Amino acid sequence: MDIADFLSPADTLIDVRASEKDKLLKELAHRAATKIQVPEPEIIAELLKREELGSTGMGNGVAIPHARFQSLKKPVGIVVRLKQPINFKAIDEKPVDIVFVLLLPTASEGEQLGALACVARKLREPGELAKLRKAKTASDLHAVLVA
Repeated sequence: MDIADFLSPADTLIDVRASEKDKLLKELAHRAATKIQVPEPEIIAELLKREELGSTGMGNGVAIPHARFQSLKKPVGIVVRLKQPINFKAIDEKPVDIVFVLLLPTASEGEQLGALACVARKLREPGELAKLRKAKTASDLHAVLVA
């Protein structure tokens, strides 16, 4: 599985302003609601429920909030690079500036893990993170992620 399978250029955003994690997740849930035909409150609830289990901030300024939905047939991603890093309660306690929201189908356990692993591998590489942070446009950011 490749990131290109579930991340469209239209769902790649740069210089997004957010003051805190919950507000950012609500904004991204709003964006996702029309795309995946799931009510916004349900998306928010599932993302926040996952964050209660433990922060999805994986360190190095990256977070991968994710949730599962029965109505989804395939994974859907939205990635944002924030204008200013925010506190995400990441494992390294550093603020986050790259957030990759992953919405997954509940039906296929292998597909869920494959999508999550694919994103985590890409966002764990220091060289890739440097390219993401230097990207001048959303198209550039998308190109780095799907390369």
